[in-house]
Amino acid sequence: MQTRKKYIFLTFLASWLLLFFFGGDQLRRFALFSGKKAEARRNWPRWTDRTLLKSFADPEELQRDGDPSLLSPRERRAAWLSVYRSSGCRMETCFDFSRCERGFKVFTYPQERGQPVSETYGKILSSIQRSRYHTLNPEEACLFVLSIDTLDRDHLSGQYVRNVDEKIRGFPLWNGGRNHLIFNLYSGTWPGYTGELGFDTGQAILAKASFDTQSFRPGFDVSIPLFSKEHPQRGGDRGWLYRHSVPPRKKYLLVFKGKRYLTGISSGTRNALHHIHNGKDIISLTTCKHGKDWEKHKDTRCDKDNVDYERFDYQELLHNSTFCIVPRGRRLGSFRFLEALQAACIPVLLSDGWELPFAEAIDWGKAAVVGSERLLLQIPSAVRCIHPERVLAFQQQTQFLWDAYFSSVDKIVHTTLEIIKDRLSPHRSRSRFLWNALPGGLLVLPDFSTHLGDFPFYYLQHGYSPSKKFTAFIRAVSQAGSLSQPILRLIQAVSGSQYCAQIVVLWGCQKPPPPSGQWPQSSVPLTVIQGSRKLSDRFFPFEAIQTDAVLSLDEDTSLSTSEVDFAFLVWRSFPERIVGFPTQSHFWDPEQGRWAYTSKWTNELSIVLTAAAFYHRYYHSLFTEFLPAGLRELVDGLAACEDILMNVLVAAVTKLPPIKVTQRKQHKEGVAQQAECRDGAAGTPPPGQRSPPAPLKGTAGSRRLSQRQDCLNRLADWFGYMPLVSSQLRLDPVLFKDQVSVLRKKYPSLEKP
Repeated sequence: MQTRKKYIFLTFLASWLLLFFFGGDQLRRFALFSGKKAEARRNWPRWTDRTLLKSFADPEELQRDGDPSLLSPRERRAAWLSVYRSSGCRMETCFDFSRCERGFKVFTYPQERGQPVSETYGKILSSIQRSRYHTLNPEEACLFVLSIDTLDRDHLSGQYVRNVDEKIRGFPLWNGGRNHLIFNLYSGTWPGYTGELGFDTGQAILAKASFDTQSFRPGFDVSIPLFSKEHPQRGGDRGWLYRHSVPPRKKYLLVFKGKRYLTGISSGTRNALHHIHNGKDIISLTTCKHGKDWEKHKDTRCDKDNVDYERFDYQELLHNSTFCIVPRGRRLGSFRFLEALQAACIPVLLSDGWELPFAEAIDWGKAAVVGSERLLLQIPSAVRCIHPERVLAFQQQTQFLWDAYFSSVDKIVHTTLEIIKDRLSPHRSRSRFLWNALPGGLLVLPDFSTHLGDFPFYYLQHGYSPSKKFTAFIRAVSQAGSLSQPILRLIQAVSGSQYCAQIVVLWGCQKPPPPSGQWPQSSVPLTVIQGSRKLSDRFFPFEAIQTDAVLSLDEDTSLSTSEVDFAFLVWRSFPERIVGFPTQSHFWDPEQGRWAYTSKWTNELSIVLTAAAFYHRYYHSLFTEFLPAGLRELVDGLAACEDILMNVLVAAVTKLPPIKVTQRKQHKEGVAQQAECRDGAAGTPPPGQRSPPAPLKGTAGSRRLSQRQDCLNRLADWFGYMPLVSSQLRLDPVLFKDQVSVLRKKYPSLEKP
């Protein structure tokens, strides 16, 4: 019993000793100095290891009162809450879903007189206004975007707009910010550069650059990249890693060239970069020669750093390095992030707490190395360990992401809107795979399907295959109101194909179609759809089309069953492309300074006319739902523009040319005559010649050619570049025109004159 009491006493005594040594200071502070809690909090942190910090910053600077960058995490959070009062916002609590029941439409506030906007914000508004999302009617809008420029909220900037709170409270549609989207690139000001915007955003969604993970509201806000005012409105420059090119071993492994900050926030991160510089395969160059007072704060390294800095060209480093360091600047994001992506220089991110752009959709682990500012010295050894095959995969992914989401303001804005749109219907949203695989989330419409096998892009990757039958889609526009001999022969030839599932006739005549008894008998179902005379109607996603493959035909097209069978088998091997018979080409006319179009026979092609072509039915949905109404109106206003737009669309999606298949001699001549009649082409040029056709002045063919060229240039202007890709490929059957027995040939009729 005495022993038990002895152990209890010793345990009690040891507990008090432990409490005294390890928790006594906090206990005494709570008991005796509770009245000084606020003062203690203001003095946080009390650095006890000042001698360890001298190489990075002066202790007095670190202890300086009032610097927002030195606040405790709790105080920084409290400061943020004072700005973003709706910090708990989620789509379910701060967004009115009922406004989106009629579709996802975006209303931009009308521009106020005397209220200028920056060039960059003007691009953002223009991207929305020329898109398929835009509406002029606020009553049908799901989302609202202010006309007030909120991009630059640094009150020292010349672009800073004052009294935003007062202005937005006067908007009857503001409603506390609900269903509003606010864009911002620069927040806060010297010296702390906090996320403060200077006005109450209410329940608005923030699309913000340099978003930190603490203030970011997952599933509500959208993190966007920081981009310069020179960033192109649409199109954009290509990435630097070209298709089918395996990059050689680059001169440098890891590079950085940029400013370092002698004082203030982020000075520690960039000041430490010189530690990894070896002057051989790792180049890390900084300069302190920037700003008005740099000489006042210069340190012993400045002069040498400035000399080394001038020895290397920034663009040359980007071109010749495998990895690019992307440290934080004054804010978390920087311009070099997009610069590295475009250059296929794998970004090595050193910006702790940065919510990466579009991270809700993009898997950055496949395109960037996310490092830690505290582990800078481990970065060189870490990137050296990455296998060359994985390096190449990283580089290819940077090029895909650049082209799909970041190469223009249009793509950045549209990606933002599509991410928000996906939140409205989670059951019909894009999977993470669709966002991170070709052709990208913007070109995959979840309203069409969410199953990979329904799209033409994923067959080879996932073992799917397109349907084994096709739908013949014939557009009839004859003014006679009766069936002509060409369409009767066409129906007979197409229905004779073993791969034909059905025939759908789009009747675009003013007179009603003939009764069912006057249509020819065929072995497959025949459906007649009453349409309008709009040219864009031929690419409407009609429910009657049930197969993956569509054979688009004009009523006067002449094809044999063998030609149809062979072309369909070719298409099944290339389901993402247009495969067909009559072809045209485009070229740049330096004398006119514009794109030109020719129907002459050359060794190159870039357009397959949809008068006789196979393609995937998904392109009907993309044509109707992805393209803005203005482009479809352009097609309806210009003769023979719809097939050019379809070719441009497919080329923009796939980055691939169409495929031409072989034709019978007489059919080939027929198409040439037809093209000559339509376009005014005269004569046949020597092989390989790409000069423009000589127009026949005063003829309908000349006017038609002029309209086609006008169409081509207006499409190039809208896309921001020329998407069409030229090719010299034609696919023929095996043993085509070989001197062997016809019994060994599968399609001998294709060789008959």
